[in-house]
Amino acid sequence: MSRHVIDALLRPPVELWTTLVASLCAGVALMAPSVLLLPRELGQVVAAMLLLLAAWRGRQGLRAVRYQWRIKRLRPHRVSARRIPLSRHKLYLGRGFAWGQRHTQRLRDTLRPELQPYVTPGRLYRWARRKETEWEHKPVLRWIAHRLRQPRFNPLAPLPAIGGNPALHGVGLHEQDVWMNLDERVGHTLVLGTTRVGKTRLAELLIAQDIRRGDIVIVIDPKGDADLLKRVYTEAAAAGRTSDLLIFHLGFPELSARYNAIGRFSRITEVATRIANQLPSQGNSAAFKEFAWRFVNIIARALVSLGEQPDFERIRRYINDIEPLFVRYARYHLMINGDEEWQEAVEALASKVSSRSMPAAMRGRQREAIGLYQYLQKHGTYEPVLDGLMSTFKYDRSYFDKIVSSVGPLLEKLCSGAVAELLSPKPGDERPILDWMDVVRRRGIVYVGLDALSDTTVAGAVGNAMFADLVSVAGYLYKHGLGDGTDTVPTISLHADEFNELIGDEFMPLLNKAGGAGFQVTAYTQTWSDVEARLGDSAKAGQVAGNFNSLVMMRVKEPATAEMLTLQLPTVDVLSLMSVSAVDDSSEPGSGVDFRSRNEDRISVSEVSLLSVSDLVTLPKGQAFALLSGGQLWKIRVPLVNPAKEATLPRDLSAMAAQMSRQYVSNDHWYRHEDPWWIPVATTTNSNDSHGEDPSG
Repeated sequence: MSRHVIDALLRPPVELWTTLVASLCAGVALMAPSVLLLPRELGQVVAAMLLLLAAWRGRQGLRAVRYQWRIKRLRPHRVSARRIPLSRHKLYLGRGFAWGQRHTQRLRDTLRPELQPYVTPGRLYRWARRKETEWEHKPVLRWIAHRLRQPRFNPLAPLPAIGGNPALHGVGLHEQDVWMNLDERVGHTLVLGTTRVGKTRLAELLIAQDIRRGDIVIVIDPKGDADLLKRVYTEAAAAGRTSDLLIFHLGFPELSARYNAIGRFSRITEVATRIANQLPSQGNSAAFKEFAWRFVNIIARALVSLGEQPDFERIRRYINDIEPLFVRYARYHLMINGDEEWQEAVEALASKVSSRSMPAAMRGRQREAIGLYQYLQKHGTYEPVLDGLMSTFKYDRSYFDKIVSSVGPLLEKLCSGAVAELLSPKPGDERPILDWMDVVRRRGIVYVGLDALSDTTVAGAVGNAMFADLVSVAGYLYKHGLGDGTDTVPTISLHADEFNELIGDEFMPLLNKAGGAGFQVTAYTQTWSDVEARLGDSAKAGQVAGNFNSLVMMRVKEPATAEMLTLQLPTVDVLSLMSVSAVDDSSEPGSGVDFRSRNEDRISVSEVSLLSVSDLVTLPKGQAFALLSGGQLWKIRVPLVNPAKEATLPRDLSAMAAQMSRQYVSNDHWYRHEDPWWIPVATTTNSNDSHGEDPSG
């Protein structure tokens, strides 16, 4: 049938009648050959030939039946955690097939009105759907309606759990495992899909393989998915890597590792950049952002020169009052570069300070600070850090507060409550400290929860600072490697869920420059408009999109997002069958021909895109189109991982996961098993702890 011009599978399986007749005749030829006037030996030969005909035609008929069943209902692809395929050279994405012109043709055929009886659900399913509302509050009748919509009772009923159009995957009759070459992951992967369609489940699948493969794995989860956290721990335990696991979570400071987002850098200017990049830069705010960058840079340089590590708490303290830092650094500078009598000279100048003779900007300053300032003006040599501190010190306090007003609220948020101890580590705290170079050297696993639902500003600031820190680490690895004397480039798998919440100017260098250092980024988001809105510039968004060489698109609701895939696909010829009938009278009297009639089938060709936007809008949950290997299109079903036995979480981590499940309500449990029929509808549809689905689909 595949060699025909039109692959007609939406039709009655007429081959089964041939199969039935040939089988009956074979039975007669075998059991009673005399009825067919055949000798017994010849009857056996004829029976064998008829059975071969029955098998051949039966295979053709069952192919049509199987195809019609697949486009009406399709089970989710489930796999045990222990059976996830693992390869050292490829990444497993699921089950599927390479999409081509034939599949586009079949999909267009399902839209033809005359073929709807072959693609619509069965009668029992439609009857159960009509009765569902009136049986909603009658548990026994509700159970009957629920069961009538299950394939075990009604094989023509679609599975309501995954929704969408099952024909999108049913048009592929032959599935295979879909793999992505690991060499392509350095080009980074973008996963797009609206909420509750399986992005996090796909992330779990990829993360599980990366952990088992021994990669350095970094999972950044802005919203806080308890299932994702448990999956990371379970896979680390299965791989024997729990000692390498480090958990950082802004929502649970008491259980989290600590992290100084501005403590590690390759250039001192990175400290000011990481803080200033969180400030608005539109309109008049751009000038204040530049002022803030300058003053933060001065403070950071002074702290480093004094042998102290910058952190948010120190920056906030000296932004609010620069005088103590100026005094400390001035004394430090004079102890190294000053003459032997500088202390007496400073004390003499300080004793002569009079509030009446001081400039207005100096009033309220300590005498020692003013004495140091005057002494350095007369005797000090030029030193960049000291010069910057002196220029800041002489500003009027009210004027200084105005020009740094934009950075103050941000630092206040980062230095308030328990988060302050998390982001500005202090000695004596037993909680581990997250250091990216240490993670890389010991090939660690890091889960980062940013608690973006509670405070988007803090989550964005810490997330962007992390990206900037990772870019700095990538630069070090690119130049020096691991520092062990080898040229080995580590494999760092970075999974950024909801990355539109975090993306900024720091994220782009991670995409276009960090590949040489072993970084392979997999980013997940709902729509591309979220990224454009976050960046505030469509050109920047296009720059980010251009750095993702592989694209996995699940169900999306925005046409512009769907066009990111469809516009990259070629057009193909789709065939349409048109029936033509004509009748005309004869114009030759006496010829014996009264009229002529003609019936014919015509095939017309139209050019369409390989996929349309509407196809991506109706994708079932857990299914996706993947553009891999330089433009090859695959239709895949993402396996839903059902762990046979989850690792026992430590008590504190178990409490964290339980609280995350209560606080971060997502109801993203469509992939779980069904609710028991005796549970009322109201309790199953509103419970975030439910492991089932609404039977209404």
